[in-house]
Amino acid sequence: MAPKSRKKKAHAKTLTCYCNVCPEESVDNEKCETRPGGSCFASVRGIYNSTTNEYDVEYEYGCMPPEQSGGLLQCRGSLYLAGQNIKCCDSGEFCNQNMELEFQAPSTTPSPSDTQQIDQFSYNQLALLLSLGVCAILFLIIVLVVLVTYRRRETKRKQVCLLESGHSSHLSPLNDLFEQSSGSGSGLPLLVQRTIAKQIQLEKSVGRGRYGEVWLAKWREEPVAVKVFFTTEEASWFRETEIYQTVLMRHENILGFIAADISGTGSYTRMFLITDYHENGSLHDYLQMHVISPRSLQELAHSLTAGLAHLHMEIFSKPGKPAISHRDIKSRNILVKRNGQCAIADFGLAVKYNSELDEIHIAPNTRVGTRRYMAPEVLDESLNPTQFESFKLADIYSVGLVFWEMARRCVTTIPGTKSTACEDYALPYHDMVPSDPSFEDMYDVVCTQKIRPPIPERWQDEEILQVLSKIMVECWHPKPTARLTALRIKKSLSKIQTDGSGHIV
Repeated sequence: MAPKSRKKKAHAKTLTCYCNVCPEESVDNEKCETRPGGSCFASVRGIYNSTTNEYDVEYEYGCMPPEQSGGLLQCRGSLYLAGQNIKCCDSGEFCNQNMELEFQAPSTTPSPSDTQQIDQFSYNQLALLLSLGVCAILFLIIVLVVLVTYRRRETKRKQVCLLESGHSSHLSPLNDLFEQSSGSGSGLPLLVQRTIAKQIQLEKSVGRGRYGEVWLAKWREEPVAVKVFFTTEEASWFRETEIYQTVLMRHENILGFIAADISGTGSYTRMFLITDYHENGSLHDYLQMHVISPRSLQELAHSLTAGLAHLHMEIFSKPGKPAISHRDIKSRNILVKRNGQCAIADFGLAVKYNSELDEIHIAPNTRVGTRRYMAPEVLDESLNPTQFESFKLADIYSVGLVFWEMARRCVTTIPGTKSTACEDYALPYHDMVPSDPSFEDMYDVVCTQKIRPPIPERWQDEEILQVLSKIMVECWHPKPTARLTALRIKKSLSKIQTDGSGHIV
């Protein structure tokens, strides 16, 4: 082996090669000479351009070092080395100049068959996950519906069981029944209402009007009021029941509704409306029997407008409450609660308004309200029934007259003395029209003569009476659009402060 090696070294020669990347010692810029045993090479490589997302191809020609220096090892390696295709030659001068080189870009993407398999796998995974997700959501919805339905049925079942149970010690009071109801604010379930109505025990008559008669009654030893309608007032019963069962109707200054029922034979029908019972009776009766302090006057007036503001207000929610106009505000239709606040009652003439549909629901009722409290635009028939605001402003006129009734019974101290003064109770226009005035009587006073109830001078000596006097004048203004809103009146009255003795401060 040694002689052979020495022979090869003896015949080692240099080559002249074509170069475009020539060494510094090269004399000519297009050729170079190899060292003994070296070779010529040609290479092609691609440099990735991230801007164009393609490879820029570069060709290189030059001299390769001898094998002892590691040069030929590159030529004997893989066809591609780090993205570079290299070919070497030692067959003669400039043997590398016309070598054919082909660049193939390295690829990290899988073959088409692999890609299809991966895409199909990903699609199947995604479809499976989506299916599982939809199934889970549907399952949760079904569970929630079942739970809600079960809970409501259990609540109703417990209510009926409590009502039908003979053990009074296990009975829930009416307030508990309302707390157990659906929470929509539209009253108790109909089955519970009918069960209560069958268990009512009438005790004594406490009032009578053109619609029927009001009785004090007992349900499981709890006092309730029962309005028994005349057979001719079926429309009023239907309307009042509908209004009371309106969603979100319940309010501390609106008479609390408990139940309604209708029963009878083909020739005789009884219609009941069961509500909270207030022993003080109507505001009309209360003012005849009592004088009131400035503090009490403020409480009565403020609570009345709070109830009316809630009635007039439309609540936008799911479910929501329509705006409602009472259309028969008077002192007989307002009850006085034990805490000294008012509760508005009698909704047989009420009007509902849905702003989304722009619909006014006027009940087919022959009653037209109370003439003494009718606004000028009602008396002269100029009220626009297609505009719901017209009904609300007519309510405000009536409220102004009720304020006048309250204010007359408010006691004030005569300046410079220790004596007190107040007027006797009287109805609005008591000294100008008969006890049961006709349309013509009221039209002549209110519309033709434009008379309004007088305001005594003593009312200027007490702040609440001063404020209420100004409110009254704006409430009964002949031009409806100049009147205040219930919410504005409520805010004005809530600003008045009183001291511990009941005097305004």
